[in-house]
Amino acid sequence: MNYSDLVRAIRGFPVSPSRLRLAYIYSVAAILVLLLFVSLHESGRLPSISRLTTSAGRHTDLSLPDAPFVSWPLVRLCQNTKWTPGIVFACNNNSGGIGNIRNFVLTCLRYAIAAGATGFVLPQIETRSEKDLAHLFGGRQPFSYFFDTVHFTRNLQEACPAITVYDDIESIPHLVDRRAEPLQPKGLGLRRGCDERDLNRHTDMFRTKFDEMVEQSAQEFHLSSVTARHPRLFQPVWGVQWEWPVAKDGPAFTNTFGGLLRLREDILELGKETIAVMTKIAEGGQFAGAHLRTESDALSFWPTFEKQTAEFMKTLSEKKLVSIYIATGNATEAAKFQLQAERRGSRVWTKDKLLQQQPTLQQRLQALTWDQQALVDLIVLLNCNFFLGVSPSSFSMTIAAKRHLAMEDGNGGIVYTQPWPVNNQGDARSRLVGNYSHYWDDWLFMYDALWP
Repeated sequence: MNYSDLVRAIRGFPVSPSRLRLAYIYSVAAILVLLLFVSLHESGRLPSISRLTTSAGRHTDLSLPDAPFVSWPLVRLCQNTKWTPGIVFACNNNSGGIGNIRNFVLTCLRYAIAAGATGFVLPQIETRSEKDLAHLFGGRQPFSYFFDTVHFTRNLQEACPAITVYDDIESIPHLVDRRAEPLQPKGLGLRRGCDERDLNRHTDMFRTKFDEMVEQSAQEFHLSSVTARHPRLFQPVWGVQWEWPVAKDGPAFTNTFGGLLRLREDILELGKETIAVMTKIAEGGQFAGAHLRTESDALSFWPTFEKQTAEFMKTLSEKKLVSIYIATGNATEAAKFQLQAERRGSRVWTKDKLLQQQPTLQQRLQALTWDQQALVDLIVLLNCNFFLGVSPSSFSMTIAAKRHLAMEDGNGGIVYTQPWPVNNQGDARSRLVGNYSHYWDDWLFMYDALWP
């Protein structure tokens, strides 16, 4: 029955009974399809980026360090994954500050899911020397050194029930050789002509190449086929934290995946209390946050103290913010920054100075290690009114990218679909001072591999 027949029937003109029955069947079918679509959408089976909301209908602010974990993008990924019993991943090759370690763990887990791993060893945190910040391998601490173990384990296993999280390598059943097999994911694809720093542009083929590697190595070394009774343990090499092209997973997954790694509760609470103190003494309750990256392990081609300070002061004048919270591990240059700022009529606080009159909070802060104290800075800087950092510091980059998740569109809605703008201007909430001329030499490729 065509459109003309339908019009004729509506207007009372004669139409054959067979055509009327056909029209009736098509109408019923269309209604059923529409009802099914609505039902799936309401039940969450057809999620969209607009569903990043709270139960009260308000947008979830994913920029907050304690934002609720939005699980449906991870659920969808795991539902579409083919799992291989016996494949287990460990992610202990992380090192550096929270920016590096956080991105390593998330990227390593993303590879584990892509590989169909049914086992995941709770990562240990590689510490660094507080006397020599360039010494990145000072011994390992448990996952809880930085992160909320219960939050991570519960949400990962609820979203991906096929994955078992093991407390340590010794907990993996039937594993004979406790030494992890090193995995270099970019080495599994053909990368002729690529810059060695390039991202893994072959992630869509990673599973195929990984399965082939597992089978070929089993034959070469006379190993049993991998099963739950004959597991194999893989550990990605150091450096994979900057190679997964996060945009490939889409904005919904990219902007929520990092929510698995929530900072541990006592550090979150200390950070919130530090924010309250800063807000109380800041002029008008408004304050800027700055990450001055000039510690002893800063690289020579990064912006100098003079460059960072000059650009920070210029932007703060434009923003009309006179109260500044500064995060830095260099006390000498923090004092120099404070002197320059005060000459311009600004007041500057570090976390130590801020808590001098708060003995209980100060005691809790001093009980933390250098890198754990940096987590307090991270929390405060995520909540400041405007943030200034340096590119390509992974600490600054992580803060700016996560703060970007609270950006509003012209209608007051939250924008989750636009990534952080990689340029010298930043966005309305943050700016990173740096050189944006060369994609490789200025390490801009890191932005394409960063989980907010």
